[in-house]
Amino acid sequence: RPWQGQQEQVEMNTRPEYDPKDYLGPGNTRSGGQVNPKYTDTFVFDNDFMALLPDTPAQSMGDLDLLNYHNGTAGNIASDQPSAEDSLFVAKTVRGRCRVVCFSPKLNVTVAEMDVASLRKVVDAWTEEYKFLGGLPYIGYVQIFENKGAMNGCSNAHPHGQIWATEYIPEFPQRELANLKNYYLKNKRHMLEDYVKMEMEKKERIVCENDSFLCLVPFWAVWPFESMVIAKKRVPSLLQFDDKLKNDLADMYRQITCRYDNLFKCEFPYSMGLHQASTLDGIDKADEYAHFWMSFHPPLLRSATVRKFMVGFELLCEAQRDLTAEQAAERLAALPEVHYRVSMKP
Repeated sequence: RPWQGQQEQVEMNTRPEYDPKDYLGPGNTRSGGQVNPKYTDTFVFDNDFMALLPDTPAQSMGDLDLLNYHNGTAGNIASDQPSAEDSLFVAKTVRGRCRVVCFSPKLNVTVAEMDVASLRKVVDAWTEEYKFLGGLPYIGYVQIFENKGAMNGCSNAHPHGQIWATEYIPEFPQRELANLKNYYLKNKRHMLEDYVKMEMEKKERIVCENDSFLCLVPFWAVWPFESMVIAKKRVPSLLQFDDKLKNDLADMYRQITCRYDNLFKCEFPYSMGLHQASTLDGIDKADEYAHFWMSFHPPLLRSATVRKFMVGFELLCEAQRDLTAEQAAERLAALPEVHYRVSMKP
């Protein structure tokens, strides 16, 4: 339909390779006063404004058996009937850590313009952090993600991502891991291995692939150009990756983000997240069922200036697709793997 709604501003990359005012730049001073080392590839540090703290005092309100039940960490609700207040107002404090991963010392690049060797170092940093944070005795889940673009809430254009490690498994991963487990117990097969096999047979929603990973627009996609990068064979987490898997993941990270930029000739915004096993020890057996994949949730719809809004019926009832998964995949698959800025250079 004709669009007379909000038009976004196109983010033009006029950034220099280095800016002394860039909080995340090598050798620069961050807003909290800390000085970055003069790093040459990746740099990881504790977020200066952590939403989760490792020393948060344990406090709670309401009937925690209800909270644990819904978080999947308790088998039964207490037999004693809780009061109405204890049933409705249930909360507890959570410990955790928040980390920042700078992907490159250069301010004027994005993942889409980095080479595989550089992105392999990002994958290595993710792996080290997943092992370190997941090894802390109070951490149950490690969420690695990237927000790209001001439209997606990114406050600094320097190429970077974040890691939030939580004491419990958050709602969405908990639901996902439970579904993977239930599917296996019922069918004696792994859900996402079945899904990958069917998508490779149908060839209707595939964007690109390499030896280890498949990139596709999932059948259940909500955002117009939503995609997933999934291991062809089940691997629970980054800890089980060998060199081949790490290199192939870096390659797919570059391929899909480059296609995104090429779609509307812009720095295509998105939120990306890794989906993998939890790190709870003895409580959750996610390693037996988890399957590593990446999800990309980009908001752009028709052009670099028109985004999708989750409002009205979609906010109150359920999401609606503006184009089919097959149409989105066909458009993304047809795009070149060479970044549009390269072809613009004299």
